[in-house]
Amino acid sequence: MTRQVILVLGATGSTGRRVADLLRATGHPVRAASRSGETRFDWSRPDTWEAAVSGVSAVYLMAPDGTPVDPSFVSLAVERGVERIVLLSSTAIETMGDERLMSAERTVRDSGAEWTILRPSWFDQNFDEGFFRPAIMAEEVIVPLGDVRQGFVDAGDIAAVAAAALTEDGHAGRSYEVTGPRSLTFGEAVELISAAIGREIRYLGGDEDYIAAQGFSGAAISEAKTFAALRDLGDQPVSETVPQVTGRPAKDFETYVAEAASKRVWRM
Repeated sequence: MTRQVILVLGATGSTGRRVADLLRATGHPVRAASRSGETRFDWSRPDTWEAAVSGVSAVYLMAPDGTPVDPSFVSLAVERGVERIVLLSSTAIETMGDERLMSAERTVRDSGAEWTILRPSWFDQNFDEGFFRPAIMAEEVIVPLGDVRQGFVDAGDIAAVAAAALTEDGHAGRSYEVTGPRSLTFGEAVELISAAIGREIRYLGGDEDYIAAQGFSGAAISEAKTFAALRDLGDQPVSETVPQVTGRPAKDFETYVAEAASKRVWRM
């Protein structure tokens, strides 16, 4: 593809800002879009869509958790000349019953554009930038996955795969599982963080722990059943997507922890 403008949605988020940075570093013009970014984009405001997609050739497509990818936006993007779409989805969405992301995948497959779907495991950055950081600071992480191993992946590696799919040939029509180089239990991940920062952090991995922490609500019971379905899948296999697509090894979780700790992100 020629170096035409690439639209990056969620450009202030964990993966979006890294995708934008990688593209710029390799000389690709970027339109960084978010609710508070260089280009304003809001999924709930269709009047912001036209300016975002006009004159772009490819889109890094993502929506915040809980927000659906509107098929009307995808149709508009293709009508305005978008030829390539890279969608940020997630692993095991069928098992988790995530209709939001299943619908998003169907939408891009049916869009008429070249598409690539990324299905990453749990982000490493959930622990320092995302929803697990308050739990780390409170020294207690509760996730009802027991001792099942997950393929924690660095957001920088996800972004590198996305940037390659946006700018290189050979990725169209592919759905990539994206993991780190080894699988860990949540307990092992928490132990690595605990050792790096010199504070004891507990991991509680049972359904009863999760339900109690959520106040015994009906929603918590339903969520625990969803996690149980994921737990029943067993240990998550490690994929070779990162090395195969980027030509370098995926970042190990221990390396991520050391880097994050050096920035004092978990300082009390």
